[in-house]
Amino acid sequence: MPVLPQLRHHPRPLPQVIQGGMGVAVSSWQIASSVARAGQLGVVSGTALDLVLARRLQDGDPDGDARRALAAFPVPAVAERALARYFIEGGRTPGTPYSPVPRPAVRAARMPQELGILGNFVEVWLAKEGHDGLVGINLLEKVQMATPTAAYGAMLAGVDYVLMGAGIPRDIPHLLDELALHHAVQLPIEVSGAAPGSHTVDLDPHALLGPDLPPLTRPTFLAIISAHALAAYLAKDATIRPDGFVVEGPLAGGHNAPPRGQMVLDETGQPVFGPRDQADVAKVAAVGLPFWLAGSQGTPEALAAARAAGAAGVQVGTVFALCEETGLTPSLRDRLLARLRAGTLAVRTDPLASPTGFPFKVAQLPGSLSDAPAAQARPRLCDLGYLRTPYLKESGGIGYRCKAEPVHTYVRKNGDEADTVGRACLCNALTTNIGLGQTRADGYVEEPLVTLGSDLDGARRLAHLHPGTWTARQALDWILDRRPHVTLPHLHITFPEPGWAPWRLSPLPAA
Repeated sequence: MPVLPQLRHHPRPLPQVIQGGMGVAVSSWQIASSVARAGQLGVVSGTALDLVLARRLQDGDPDGDARRALAAFPVPAVAERALARYFIEGGRTPGTPYSPVPRPAVRAARMPQELGILGNFVEVWLAKEGHDGLVGINLLEKVQMATPTAAYGAMLAGVDYVLMGAGIPRDIPHLLDELALHHAVQLPIEVSGAAPGSHTVDLDPHALLGPDLPPLTRPTFLAIISAHALAAYLAKDATIRPDGFVVEGPLAGGHNAPPRGQMVLDETGQPVFGPRDQADVAKVAAVGLPFWLAGSQGTPEALAAARAAGAAGVQVGTVFALCEETGLTPSLRDRLLARLRAGTLAVRTDPLASPTGFPFKVAQLPGSLSDAPAAQARPRLCDLGYLRTPYLKESGGIGYRCKAEPVHTYVRKNGDEADTVGRACLCNALTTNIGLGQTRADGYVEEPLVTLGSDLDGARRLAHLHPGTWTARQALDWILDRRPHVTLPHLHITFPEPGWAPWRLSPLPAA
């Protein structure tokens, strides 16, 4: 086994398995807690957690989890303001629309900044409650306007790792360094039509929360990448160097890096990925930082192969997305598992669905927005705005547009009509996946759209081992090949879980 490099910042144990961050809140705090308690890295999704908190409070927070976490927030007045604004004792009346939360913006007011910090604090705090295992948070570079508050809220809760993909996260190491000291930060963001670096998203922790803030530990930062060249680029400069990498292949769920070169579609309309789209693992290893492999890695054999290639381990998503503690509604999970067991579950790489422009994996599930008629029937609107992008208006001010908003609105904002074709409102669909979808005043109810990885082998094998559902711990133990051992005279016999074959027998070591 190759000798693994060590982390640079606040050395922490290197997990063999990273439970992947899946949004919105599909990688729930319950999954992350279970994985962390078992000695691996549990990860919560950091996307739209301000919205998740606000809607859970409006639903009455029936288990009291959100309120328990809010009671631990170091600035009680901030938590009390959120409770006063959103908490409804007993929950909102069925069919009543959720109250809105402010959409991300370049210049956010106090309330949305507070809510962004609180949402991420709550999710990480709950994942870390009652144990000393490792918990991480997954952020998206494409959701730049929410990044400072998300990272800071997670850090206030003691997050151990921050992971970021869907772009080139060159500014995040410095951001984490500064936030760990409660310094005011300015994160450069992309504004279409403006010069690079001319606009920033700002956060001043002391101005927002006051002078008495607890000491923080800078979390370990892992950049999620798809190319060995990007690993070499990020590692060469200390100011942008991450502490390690997650190397993600095109079979991974959620957003994928587009194919290298000109996009070519196959006969089913899916992007064609080739050898150029697979990172050279040996070249990543030569960079000298710890790394994990992701995308079609959710089996014991994949973990063994990754470690043999010099990786610290693997990042795994799909088997956790379908586990008992998933953030998906039980109904959605059970429908997916039924199709998985029947051999009819398929996952399509849609080149157009995401407003980000990145290919997006879509589980083909009747009754969801994977059905073309259902997608076409949905009224186009953009009222959550996590994937909208800022642009420079002719007046010199900043506007916002989303490729999934009404076409005439997008065109009025100097957008190209061709960019709107085939786009889906991921923000509303992904919140529906976890039971927090909007019911509108006219009675329209948002439909789900589920993402999974393309390779379902690990999930199929777990479905064979577990006739109902499996827990996150059972999935983790299977990937780590943790099976009970019983010692008999002269023999060491491994008794596998039902469905495993063949049994392995080996002599006992000499006394």
